[in-house]
Amino acid sequence: MAAAMVLGASAPAAAQTDAGLLPAAGDDSGFVRLVVLFASVSLAPALLAVVTSFARIAIVLFFLRAGIGAQEIPPTPVIIGLAILLTLVAMLPTLSAMHQSAVAPLLAGEVALEEAAEVAGRPLSEFMHRQVRPQDLALMQRLAGQPEDQAPEDAPLSVLAAAFAISELRAAFLIGFVIYLPFVIIDAVVASTLASVGLLSLPAPLLSLPFKILLFVMVDGWALLTEALLSTIH
Repeated sequence: MAAAMVLGASAPAAAQTDAGLLPAAGDDSGFVRLVVLFASVSLAPALLAVVTSFARIAIVLFFLRAGIGAQEIPPTPVIIGLAILLTLVAMLPTLSAMHQSAVAPLLAGEVALEEAAEVAGRPLSEFMHRQVRPQDLALMQRLAGQPEDQAPEDAPLSVLAAAFAISELRAAFLIGFVIYLPFVIIDAVVASTLASVGLLSLPAPLLSLPFKILLFVMVDGWALLTEALLSTIH
């Protein structure tokens, strides 16, 4: 009897709690907002990767690993973690401006969420404008059907982000080519040396790997690469 009374008393409370968390029956707008929320959360990592310097840094680091020729060294989680840390360092001025102008007032209750989101987008737009190539921005404006006489500063955020993404990919491939080329030269030298002495049965990539690692360590490659990457981001 006591258990039945406890269950009977807890049932309305549980129903009330569920009613507060879930959209009411027939409330289509509540379900739409819920779907939009889940879609935004799932797409947030991909969007952050293409509106920051993460894509450029990560691609260059993967080019480095491919050039060295050591499979899974450094491991992929290490490369991704290093790319995130370097992205935070490169984006620190922009993130600081976003925090001071939008996040701090929002947490203090001084502005609404919509206004904070609009204000936070301004430093990010300024950063992307500094990095994007004018040709890429003009291309995206033309593909989006924007007026040809539209100023670059008036481009919508979606058009600017798309142009910024392809500009970052172009920069990453250029830097990756410069990094990859010395390792290719080492592979060619080792392969030609083996061919000249008649040791064609020996795998050239396996023998060239210690020389590539030694070269990268002797020139302090990690420091040089980090400095070169972050100096291209302004």
